[in-house]
Amino acid sequence: MSLDSSNSSLATPHKVGLIGAGNWGKNLAKNFHAMGVLAAVAEPSEALVEGLAKDYPGVRLYKGHNDLLADPAIDAVAIATPVPTHHAVASQAIAAGKDVFIEKPMTLTSREAEDLVKKADASDRVLMVGHLLLYQPAIQFIKAYLDDGKLGKIYSIHQERVKLGRARYVENVTWSLGVHDVAVLLYLIGESPRILHASGHCGLTSEVEDDVYLHMDFVSGIKAHLHNSWLWPENRRYLTIVGEKGMLVHHEMKGEVELHRKTIDSADLQSQDDGAEIIFKADDQQPLRLELEHFVECIEKRSIPISDGRNGLEVITALERIMMF
Repeated sequence: MSLDSSNSSLATPHKVGLIGAGNWGKNLAKNFHAMGVLAAVAEPSEALVEGLAKDYPGVRLYKGHNDLLADPAIDAVAIATPVPTHHAVASQAIAAGKDVFIEKPMTLTSREAEDLVKKADASDRVLMVGHLLLYQPAIQFIKAYLDDGKLGKIYSIHQERVKLGRARYVENVTWSLGVHDVAVLLYLIGESPRILHASGHCGLTSEVEDDVYLHMDFVSGIKAHLHNSWLWPENRRYLTIVGEKGMLVHHEMKGEVELHRKTIDSADLQSQDDGAEIIFKADDQQPLRLELEHFVECIEKRSIPISDGRNGLEVITALERIMMF
């Protein structure tokens, strides 16, 4: 399924309830409200509830998510609670007959992720995971570019997401930051890694890696490499794809995709450099808005999201394998 970026306002009777309005949940609340679908919010913090009451008059506010799930006017829920609670809250939501949007990472284990997929399938519920990067217009452009064979055979993919960021006590940097990149990688390649190697460093907290290098081999022959760190002097977010007909570089912070017309002939190993050009530049559309519009559209049409539960399960399975090293 592709995104229809022209669909900026969705006329739908479906109403969404938000569970968790903290650091990231507040962004979901803002966008759902702007879309006209936010009906209720469950948030235990009294300070946050006071702000929600001022910002979103008319939106029902609950202290606990059980009361929200019991609200018959709510068709779907978005879950932005701490990761360890995702499985339990999503399971309750599915049992209550709600479609579910769950922020990344989907769960902390593949067993929990697989359980949610089975429950959603059995209940005919939409289950979507908040893999935000898949909804960046640049990533959608790259996906179509690769699928059309314009870069020829893909040799390798290199990803970098490093910055001085928010360190965690439970999930390591790849679970926190790299989940985005792993989701994009699996989406672009369309297969799971055959071999996976990871090397990390625990500097701040014992047994929680602050810096991780991940290397993956795929049956198709593609090699992928990812570097994540929240203990880094610069904010760098790049995706580089090396192919037989050239190289693509996604400058994420600029929203640009650059084509380097640089190749090496496999017959005589002679290199050729025909320069570079920007072949895609995103407008001011926000990927979060596109992502949430996609969720509401999937609710309305009963269609499978781009980042559905199985996509989330594949990402968690890959991340879980990292923890084995």
